[in-house]
Amino acid sequence: MARDFQNVQLYINGYQDRFKTLPGDDHSADVHVGGTNPANGARNGLIEGAWNTTESADESCAIWQHVRLAGLSSGTTLINCAANNTYQPRNADGGLIGVQSVAGFTEITDMRGAYIVCSDAILGRLATQIDTTLDDGAGNSGAVRVAVRGAVASAGVAVPADGTAYVVCMSF
Repeated sequence: MARDFQNVQLYINGYQDRFKTLPGDDHSADVHVGGTNPANGARNGLIEGAWNTTESADESCAIWQHVRLAGLSSGTTLINCAANNTYQPRNADGGLIGVQSVAGFTEITDMRGAYIVCSDAILGRLATQIDTTLDDGAGNSGAVRVAVRGAVASAGVAVPADGTAYVVCMSF
C-alpha cells in the first residue's frame, strides 16, 4: 500500500516530464495521449475535483485516463468515475485511491505541498505502518496523515486503532 502513494507521484512527475503539463489538467490530452480533455480542465497547475470524485468531468478523474494512455499506469481508459466505480485504482483492501490538489482539500487540515494522494479503507495497523514507512509514524503530523473516514477538517488521528478503517493521505 505504501507503494501506491509513491506510484502516484511517479505518474504525475513522469507525465509532467513528458508533456510539460499535469495529467488531469492537460487541456491538450487529446493531442498528447489521445485522451479526453476534462470539462473543467483549466491547465492552471491544479488537479481540480475531490480525490474521491464521482464526477467523470473532474480533473481528479481524468488524471487516470491520462497516465494510462501515456503508458505510466495500467487500467481501462474509458472514463467513468461514477459512485462505486471500478475505473479509479483500488488499494489491496479494495479502498479507492485518488489524487487532487491541496487547494480545496478539506478532510485533513494543515497539509503542505501541491498535491494530495489518498487511499481509503485502510485498517489502523496498516495506516501506522504506511505512516512509519513514508513519514514520521504519527497520524496527525507530517506529510502522511490518517483520518477518520468521512471526517471533515480533522488534523488526523495520532494513533489509529488497529481494527478501524481510515483514510490515509500523503501530500507532496
